Amino acid sequence: MAKESKDYSKYFDFSGAKLISEDQNGKTIRLNGRDIHILSEPDYRQEKQRGKESIQVHYENAVPDKLRNLGLGKKYLIYTYGCQMNEHDTEVMRGLFEAMGYIAAVDRQDADVILFNTCAVRENAEDKVFGELGHMKVLKQQRPDLILGVCGCMSQEASVVNRIMQKHAHVDMIFGTHNIHRLPHLLQDAHFGKEMVVEVWSKEGDIIENLPKKRTEGLRAWVNIMYGCDKFCTYCIVPYTRGKERSRLPEDVIAEVRDLARQGFKEITLLGQNVNAYGKDFADRNYRFGDLMDDIRKIDIPRVRFTTSHPRDFDDHLIEVLAKGGNLVEHIHLPVQSGSTEILKRMSRKYSRELFLDLVRRIRIAIPNAVLSTDIIVGFPGETDEQFEETLSLVREANFTMAFTFIYSPREGTPAAVMEDNVPYEVKQKRLHRLNELIAELSLAHHQELIGQVVEVLVEGESKNNANVLSGRTRSNKLIHFEGNKEWIGQLVNVRVMEAKTWYIKAEVVGAQVPASNAV
Repeated sequence: MAKESKDYSKYFDFSGAKLISEDQNGKTIRLNGRDIHILSEPDYRQEKQRGKESIQVHYENAVPDKLRNLGLGKKYLIYTYGCQMNEHDTEVMRGLFEAMGYIAAVDRQDADVILFNTCAVRENAEDKVFGELGHMKVLKQQRPDLILGVCGCMSQEASVVNRIMQKHAHVDMIFGTHNIHRLPHLLQDAHFGKEMVVEVWSKEGDIIENLPKKRTEGLRAWVNIMYGCDKFCTYCIVPYTRGKERSRLPEDVIAEVRDLARQGFKEITLLGQNVNAYGKDFADRNYRFGDLMDDIRKIDIPRVRFTTSHPRDFDDHLIEVLAKGGNLVEHIHLPVQSGSTEILKRMSRKYSRELFLDLVRRIRIAIPNAVLSTDIIVGFPGETDEQFEETLSLVREANFTMAFTFIYSPREGTPAAVMEDNVPYEVKQKRLHRLNELIAELSLAHHQELIGQVVEVLVEGESKNNANVLSGRTRSNKLIHFEGNKEWIGQLVNVRVMEAKTWYIKAEVVGAQVPASNAV
């Protein structure tokens, strides 16, 4: 039985809304007993456009002096869903909150402002958010002064915004991914007004530098190097929710990484929807992702990662730079999505099975100890049993030892959403189970090959299940458990692999003078 698709059309009926006022600053409507001030709203057609207008870079302070005491005596809480980009956006919003005098709340009962930073990639992520918004209605009734907001990728979807306006009148503010820097002003409006405030920019904004960031640990950090995506894979909502590709200037990225190194961070991850496209939009210089990685390689920070990359833009220069090693780790996340050329074509991935495997071959020649992970979708519209078998064979040939695997989920507004979803849900579930079994088999085999080797571990903390056991990650992002001194948390330690499990490795500490291998 196929999973029933949602009817989004009902969220566009505003026959019951009354226009209160309209001017150059937007419009105010009354809907279901509440006034809603719409400064700007999402527009699917605008989100799809890719204009040639240049992106400006701004360095001014995001929190004006008059708003620096807005949050004194108040607490904030942010719930984050989705990818590392959303996590990084939350770090920025934490920074903005604390620059206004707010402090973080531990419990929702103590919070004066609660934000849901949302993900639109999968339908179940949206379902979770709407479920939480339902629970929030009681809390809002108990504490009418609580400010409740929805932001992030879901807010860039017109159907979502309209659903919130129709069904969740207790929400106070809605904003998207392009105007996070406007949070102080939106909070001011929400504090002093009784209206729901909606400000979602459908066209991507400029690049705002100097935004404060509140990172929750001093060990690992995310660094945004670019925004947006121009690939328009048929299943993906991201090009609409995050806008066109636009790169931060290399001098700004490098300055941020150097500052993190001075602060003592041990690992950074460079972020972008498609980091391999970095620099393609520069009109005044020939500087691409490989050049950026080569420059960051020279900064005194132990580990540098990146995510996520598109195989089509993974060029030989980048492979050459990564092969230099040093602080550039051997783990490469390379989303393939399917092992069938025909399905890849329907997905508009713009590479074939053969081209992908050739890229894997070139990476392994240059970086023999490379460890690859990937993303895979099963049950894409029209996927046959034979095409799924091609995915399994590609996974084995590429020797992926970790994968994020998903059952296809249609996203409203994408080309794939109107394709005939003719793979029964039960078949999708069985395919996912077989795929996960294969990934588990390859993961265990890789871990078994490491037994006896000495590897470097960045110690992250105590094991969740045993306070006497420490846990951390290798350069290739493998989870390691070993007994050790709690003073080692936050440090790089050499351990010898003793026992292989499917998803983690057991090890024991060796003398600090033993050099760590880069094999894992």
